[in-house]
Amino acid sequence: MNCHDRVERVRRASTLALGALTATLLTLVPWSGTAAAHGSVVDPASRNYGCWQRWGADFQNPAMAQQDPMCWQAWQADPNAMWNWNGLYRNGSAGNFEAVVPDGQLCSGGRTEGGRYNALDTAGAWKTTAVNDNFTVKLHDQASHGADYIKVYVSRQGYNPSTQPLGWDDLQLLTTTGRYAPGQNYEIPVSTSGLSGRHVLYTVWQASHMDQTYFLCSDVDFG
Repeated sequence: MNCHDRVERVRRASTLALGALTATLLTLVPWSGTAAAHGSVVDPASRNYGCWQRWGADFQNPAMAQQDPMCWQAWQADPNAMWNWNGLYRNGSAGNFEAVVPDGQLCSGGRTEGGRYNALDTAGAWKTTAVNDNFTVKLHDQASHGADYIKVYVSRQGYNPSTQPLGWDDLQLLTTTGRYAPGQNYEIPVSTSGLSGRHVLYTVWQASHMDQTYFLCSDVDFG
């Protein structure tokens, strides 16, 4: 075996080992992906959680560019947005969300965390979750922060998430919950009427442990 063949064999073995280790971790710790635990909407999956869920074990696969182009551009922009799928929050919003999160930046939480999540604001054909008029939003609070409240919005009929960045005027409020005691899994039932096709579900989670707010975009299809 020549030197080139030995190097290639080592490279392939390392790649396979990394993939196997990642897959094992995903199996053993299904809600985890980072050391710093916070949380996100897991159903309908937030944009970065969905990208991590689908591609975390295979994030270097060039097939993603054709099969899941919005995730591809997000992985290329900043892989840490997916590895840190549970860290899309801002501190100190004081409930004045429209002031701290400008139009066109809703999915990145106003370009929070140094711009780590900016690619999530990109309009395009994000993968969707099929929903009916009545469905349940599932939020995983990995760090058991609790919630002062959770607001769930949906984009209005006529808004096109494939071509338009999301703005506050594009949203209609579906529900505002009461408090959730610290736990790990919260369920928020929502009801809609007259919606069809692709929409963005927007969840604002006000954590209880401090003034920490999560801003989470999920893509849904009402059929």
